[in-house]
Amino acid sequence: MGTFASSPPARLTAVAFALSLALAACGGSGGQESGGKETIVFAEAGLGTEGKATQDAIKAFEQANPNITVKVQTLSADSTQYLQQLQQRLVAGSSTPDVIRVDETYPASLAKSGWLYDLNKFNPDLSGFLPAALAPGKYNGHTYAVPWFVGAEGLLYRTDLVKEPPATPAELVSAAQAAMKKDPKIKYGLAFEGAKYEGAVTSFMVFAGAFGGKFDPANLNTPQNQQALQFAYDAVNTNHIAPKAVTGWKEGEVQQAFTSGQAAFSINWPFVFAASKGSPTEGKIGFVPLAGKGATLGIQNLAINAKTKHAEAAWKFIQYLNSVPAQVKRAVDAGDPPSLTAAYNADLFKQAPYYKQVQKVAEVGAARPPGPST
Repeated sequence: MGTFASSPPARLTAVAFALSLALAACGGSGGQESGGKETIVFAEAGLGTEGKATQDAIKAFEQANPNITVKVQTLSADSTQYLQQLQQRLVAGSSTPDVIRVDETYPASLAKSGWLYDLNKFNPDLSGFLPAALAPGKYNGHTYAVPWFVGAEGLLYRTDLVKEPPATPAELVSAAQAAMKKDPKIKYGLAFEGAKYEGAVTSFMVFAGAFGGKFDPANLNTPQNQQALQFAYDAVNTNHIAPKAVTGWKEGEVQQAFTSGQAAFSINWPFVFAASKGSPTEGKIGFVPLAGKGATLGIQNLAINAKTKHAEAAWKFIQYLNSVPAQVKRAVDAGDPPSLTAAYNADLFKQAPYYKQVQKVAEVGAARPPGPST
């Protein structure tokens, strides 16, 4: 996920960037206040519905914990600039932000630098999280970050055109070609992210998983991965189920092609369900791992600054955000799939039935490996 969100990663705009710089300059410091009250600073990148969901969660947390105030420090919505802004504070040894939202590729490298608090000190119970979501938060056998919410990338398909999802990559090709012949409005059999950014990696991981491969930087040149690359190449150049334009498409363009009714299949994230409201595809979307096993798990984690002066309060806030009711509410309000298995429950499914499909994709999704500095 190139930017911070499971519903789609938010794009950096001039206004958002200016706002992030202004907030970065103003900062905001946590501190002990009179009467035993504490203020903690939460660094995150939520804009739009994600930002509102975070503010709603903070309001509820503060009502339940009147001695703790949470201030949001909004950093850039672009993941690369977010990391740079965060590192500037950590390198300077600042005690704030106290709580940090971190992409799955960050925790190990940040922990190696001594910038993250060792959460093992709290003896955390991690048994309730999706198993695959836990690995990115660990370094040298210790937990430095816990999953907040996840993104699950898999195969979206038009249920009005395709009765059963394809069981193999070859069946996907056949079904895509058949859909293009069946409905003249279908311009593309398959849409996926092919632009030169991390979206190309996550879509490749979906293809690779379908062939039994995986994204392992130490062992990329495997027969399974070669098959996955050949499949993506052939989709554009041989069987023509995908347009050449996908080589420049990111999540947004893929979503537009699909929800507008121009694509029969797409590789994308669950935000497409919410984005389909009022479109020709509303209520006509299926979501599965490609060939039953091809899926990518994007993970947004919560960590604590190693220099914080409010570790206990910070941990209490993280525990609240990772409670089942809080995760269900965020999933409904912001479209961010829960990281807790128990949050995929009757309450969530009643409010947003598509999460039944999201859960199945998330359960088999492969997480991206940690950053290269680990």
